[in-house]
Amino acid sequence: MIVGLSPPPSAAGDGAARRAELADFLRTRRAALSPSDVGLPDSGRRRTPGLRREEVAQRSGVGLSWYTWLEQGRDVSPSEQVLLALCRALALSPSERGHLFLLAGVAPPGLPDGPVDPDTAALVDGLLPHLAFVLGPRFDVLAHNRAAELIMSDLVAAPPDRRNMLLWLFATPWDNGAWEHTARANLLDFRTEFARHPGEKSYVSLVDELTARSPRFREWWADHDVQVMEPSEKHIPHPELGLLRLLSTQSRPAHAPWLRLRILVPADDATLKSIAAALDATR
Repeated sequence: MIVGLSPPPSAAGDGAARRAELADFLRTRRAALSPSDVGLPDSGRRRTPGLRREEVAQRSGVGLSWYTWLEQGRDVSPSEQVLLALCRALALSPSERGHLFLLAGVAPPGLPDGPVDPDTAALVDGLLPHLAFVLGPRFDVLAHNRAAELIMSDLVAAPPDRRNMLLWLFATPWDNGAWEHTARANLLDFRTEFARHPGEKSYVSLVDELTARSPRFREWWADHDVQVMEPSEKHIPHPELGLLRLLSTQSRPAHAPWLRLRILVPADDATLKSIAAALDATR
């Protein structure tokens, strides 16, 4: 049985609002499940819809008292192991799993970093003629469209395990002031992901390689600055199309919030015409 590490505390204190949200979330997810949804026999009429607390506790291996404290908004600290067990017991979707970890104040474990789902891939392709691609939590490029292949050919043509935005940016600095803004913004955005995956080998090895290869990365990483990527104008020099001026934005698919969808659109007529002509030429 999985148990908590703290004695039964009071419901008062700092973080009460977040704990109340966590309690409500657990209650609503429990109420949304019927016994048959999780392979339990239906014992007839129930006073309230959904599973009973003791059924969730039994399915997750969490003590009934401990689970009850969570639903009461008590000041307890569930571990990653407890939260993962509750995710399985309540049949949470990936988005719901991420929300549960957020409300509990616990860094989520590693999330899928393989090929994106068909709907997201179709969205990326459908954004043509605009450049679009998807980054995984480690900033690996997991999907891209033909415009991205045209403008960032050396990045997306790399072997899948080397198709990483940070490796690309810090390996080939652009010869203009826009590179520093773009590279630093990506590094600071990645820093929040690195904090969510403490000690994970693939993240540590990526930072070790970048630290060894790039003095600029080494300097910025040591600053421990953090920020979220903001929409901005990017100036990307292209060997054939010249200087491309693009407006960039980033979003997260609602069904896969661990992914980053990047979209870049032309910021001037010259860039629009250059990209359109190049795409026509490669049909």
